[in-house]
Amino acid sequence: MKSDAKPKAKTDSGPIVSSAHLVSAQSAEMSEFEFGLIVAGNAFHRWVVHCMAAAGLKDLTPLDVVVLHHVTHRARDKRLADICFIMNVEDTHLVNYSLKKLQTLGVVASQKNGKEVTYAATDTGRAYVQRYREIRESCLIDALNADDALNRDIGELARLLRVLSGMYDQAARSAASL
Repeated sequence: MKSDAKPKAKTDSGPIVSSAHLVSAQSAEMSEFEFGLIVAGNAFHRWVVHCMAAAGLKDLTPLDVVVLHHVTHRARDKRLADICFIMNVEDTHLVNYSLKKLQTLGVVASQKNGKEVTYAATDTGRAYVQRYREIRESCLIDALNADDALNRDIGELARLLRVLSGMYDQAARSAASL
């Protein structure tokens, strides 16, 4: 005998999280956010590496790619401390290692200004970043097919991420004092 009854969809499966043992009764949403951040962060890292490889620079780490983008930003020389500060990277040796790697590839150059060393993208580096931009437009932005409402939502999400970044930084300082 054939049944036409459809199985019932589970309506309350609980939050989608990676660490159920951390879910708080006060904010299950924070655990959902953290899981989403982990997944989105890994997808973003995979994306920037593949996009830069398509632009012609292979074997870079996600940090290498974002450091190159930041060094190229606004065509101004940057100090290591400034790069780390803007990117909120505490371990300066990681950024320094990326800068050395990018210098070896000829996409970043350093210059000594008094006691300080500054970094800037080379013409070759800027060309790779421009090609990255073209690929990003073609593969990501065009696929996004964003309208004004979606762009406003993305802008609000970016604002919320900056706010939560500050909250996590403050919580890290509190935890370090325990």
